[in-house]
Amino acid sequence: MSKKKKKDKSKKEETVATPVPENESEPKEKQEKLGNKEYLKKLRKLQLELVKLQEWIKANGLKVVVIFEGRDAAGKGGVIKRITETLNPRICRVAALPAPTEREKTQWYFQRYVTLLPAAGEMVLFDRSWYNRAGVERVMEFCTEEEYGEFMRSCPEFERMLVRSGIILIKYWFSVSDEEQERRFQARIDDPTKRWKLSPMDLESRSRWVEYSRAKDDMFKYTDTKQSPWYVVQSDDKKRARLNCIAHLLSLIPFEDLTPEPMKLPPRQQDIGYVRPPISDQTFVPEVY
Repeated sequence: MSKKKKKDKSKKEETVATPVPENESEPKEKQEKLGNKEYLKKLRKLQLELVKLQEWIKANGLKVVVIFEGRDAAGKGGVIKRITETLNPRICRVAALPAPTEREKTQWYFQRYVTLLPAAGEMVLFDRSWYNRAGVERVMEFCTEEEYGEFMRSCPEFERMLVRSGIILIKYWFSVSDEEQERRFQARIDDPTKRWKLSPMDLESRSRWVEYSRAKDDMFKYTDTKQSPWYVVQSDDKKRARLNCIAHLLSLIPFEDLTPEPMKLPPRQQDIGYVRPPISDQTFVPEVY
């Protein structure tokens, strides 16, 4: 673990110094497509490590916050799903807030997020976060210039307060190309089971692509700090993005294997002198399939 840790520190410094721009660098050479069998095998290994991390967080009373931000359809939800599907929801939970109510709009901006922060032995994954103000609220003009300016001044200090309080704060930005986002949007339009994922706000974001790019660059300028840097995940390839993000997350928190030993199943209690009511008294779900 210590070797991994050293390697990540150098990555961390690179991220702070030169955040990865979107659609501004030379196109990356396409890697060979990852087969589903190989992907699932690698994912399984990482999920076993996540279970070990979970036990370590619980045993040592760690408080972990992981923020997932990025463009619409960049793959944030897919990564969150793969992280949580083998973990205990009492230890690792997802925070995905709706639009603020009229009452919440009058509160201190960070107030509704503070209530979702972890206690000892918990990890919270924010599917979007307080960075809404720097992104969608800024671009769609849901906040004033004064509110936006105050956020940019306050956010780095707010995050320093979280880190000083003992919270491990990790921030991921999922970067997707224009072409890949369009393809994913169209796939959602074509599939009735995924259409709910697409909102009028998502469609509007397509027509404001450059404004979102500017908002993201400004956000990095003020909030990509040494105490809480942004880590950029290239997500045009969903499978690789999931594996890369989970592997990186595991490398940032040193942990040991505290997986409980296998338990021995006791024999079933014998039915001695107890007569159960007739099965016809129960109402069963029809066996349609």
